[in-house]
Amino acid sequence: MNKVMLITGAAQRMGAYLAQAAHADGYNIVMHYRHSAKQTQVLQSMLNNIRSNSCISVQADFNQGDEFQDIIQAIESSFNRLDVLVNNASEFFSTTINNLSSNDYDKLFNSNVKGPLFLSKACYPLLVKSKGTIINLVDIHAEKPLKNYPVYSMAKAANNMMVKALAKEFAPEVRVNGISPGYIQDPVDGEDVNLKINNRIALNKKGENNNIYQTLQFLIQNDYVTGQTIQVDGGRSLNM
Repeated sequence: MNKVMLITGAAQRMGAYLAQAAHADGYNIVMHYRHSAKQTQVLQSMLNNIRSNSCISVQADFNQGDEFQDIIQAIESSFNRLDVLVNNASEFFSTTINNLSSNDYDKLFNSNVKGPLFLSKACYPLLVKSKGTIINLVDIHAEKPLKNYPVYSMAKAANNMMVKALAKEFAPEVRVNGISPGYIQDPVDGEDVNLKINNRIALNKKGENNNIYQTLQFLIQNDYVTGQTIQVDGGRSLNM
């Protein structure tokens, strides 16, 4: 298989897992990163050692602009096709109203809305050729806000609407869907959320990264699904 997947925020956490899982399934991988050059290079080398010339990396800061032609040129130069865009990159931090700043607002909306929107626009011509698909990593808090994270919740709500809006704009050539993870990974700030929410999850357990990848596979393979966001949360959204 010579299909190509572009994953934003692929240096670590969920993005890195998706890159490795998709690579194991035969995809050539384009790893986007912002600052994590070292982690990206390590993972890129590992994947290329498994299968030569199967992975490249590209740098872009969604806070600095909305032109992504360098990414498109790198993809065309190395693989000359793109089949899947996974908009995974995301800023996540608390913004209490009393301490809210316009800079916080810009960071959260740039990473969760502006970047994915304009990158999707830039990738569209390549995806049309392959009859490809776009998949956004949304969040269950796009529908019900997380306390002390109002701007993040608002940005993810916009990201969720992007799924629907682009699905309509890009149809019928390119499908657009989303995945809303629940409690899959612990927060980067180290906060212990297990005791707070585990008893609110219907399945009474934390999810695994593979639960997200399985949903990604479904959305790629089923060519009659577009404009949908699937909640992968073990039933957490039933008790929010």
